[in-house]
Amino acid sequence: MTATHAKAAGPAVLVLEDGRTFRGSAYGAVGETFGEAVFSTGMSGYQETLTDPSYHRQVVVMTAPHVGNTGVNDDDPESTRIWVSGYVVRDPARRASNWRSQRSLDEELERYGVVGISGIDTRALTRHLRERGAMRVGIFSGTAIADDAVLLEKVRNAPEMAGADLAGEVSVDQAYVVPAIGTKKFTVAALDLGIKGMTPHRMAERGIEVHVLPANATVEDIYAVDPDGVFFSNGPGDPATADHQVAVAQAVLERGTPFFGICFGNQILGRALGFGTYKLKYGHRGINQPVQDRTTGKVEVTAHNHGFAVDAPLDKVSDTPYGRVQVTHVCLNDNVVEGLGLLDKPAFSVQYHPEAAAGPHDAAYLFDRFVSLMESQSA
Repeated sequence: MTATHAKAAGPAVLVLEDGRTFRGSAYGAVGETFGEAVFSTGMSGYQETLTDPSYHRQVVVMTAPHVGNTGVNDDDPESTRIWVSGYVVRDPARRASNWRSQRSLDEELERYGVVGISGIDTRALTRHLRERGAMRVGIFSGTAIADDAVLLEKVRNAPEMAGADLAGEVSVDQAYVVPAIGTKKFTVAALDLGIKGMTPHRMAERGIEVHVLPANATVEDIYAVDPDGVFFSNGPGDPATADHQVAVAQAVLERGTPFFGICFGNQILGRALGFGTYKLKYGHRGINQPVQDRTTGKVEVTAHNHGFAVDAPLDKVSDTPYGRVQVTHVCLNDNVVEGLGLLDKPAFSVQYHPEAAAGPHDAAYLFDRFVSLMESQSA
């Protein structure tokens, strides 16, 4: 991504790899950027979306027509920077109006060099992506605008998401500790594959001291902190590339340490158990996705950001080298696997984001379930 910063909103063009083109106005930084075009159905929470490392190398299309109304602040980010490669909105707010706002959204995008486009028909673009699938895209503004054929060639030369190994690009370089709030009850080693800031906070609220480790941490690194449980976070990229993390997960399963994975961590657990993964046509992204917990029958409204899924059978218990496993959660929109649970070892995972920043909070009980696993092992 290359960008300059300019206040005046000149023309911009969005070019999909299949040749479909949308013309609008520059939004945020001016220049050019490339990534995978995906759409988010969230009506709010754009600041948390922008700063979620799982969106690394993705150009996010907001299906909600009005974006930026509440500006941005320094309290809500899920990481230290914006991670999206580009941003697409239909009708950006002309001014931010919220007592917590410190900057406007377009100023924040400009601050981080994120090239965006506004004023296009995002409904038409979303329908196109639903019909044709997520694909590579480029956004061009300022001096980056050129002949459409030239821009299309640039887009088609950009890397694809399938086969992308990205967790190491968003993970921390050095381990750090998030202390327990109140009395410390447990220690958890959390593998940072693109972790959101609210995740260790949710564990800390439950008396857990969280040691956040780099994505390339070894089994020895994990057990050096003497953990009561191991957590694998969300993150970007193709889970088929995560051979190192899969091997680490298998070692954790062999030792019988309580394990909890979300999003990318769910896909890694699936691979560790012997299941395959596959790329969804257009993925699940937003904070309004219905999921059923099949262990209770309860339906939750959940936050998602995933373009890959685990290929596990929905209607039977499967035998694995680590005991029996069942699909515990399923998306009610398309029957995609949204959770796995082992019956003979203390391990489970979900495909969505139970830390729920910016909401909803239906799935917070999963952190309590993790605590219960650790309590049962320590009893």
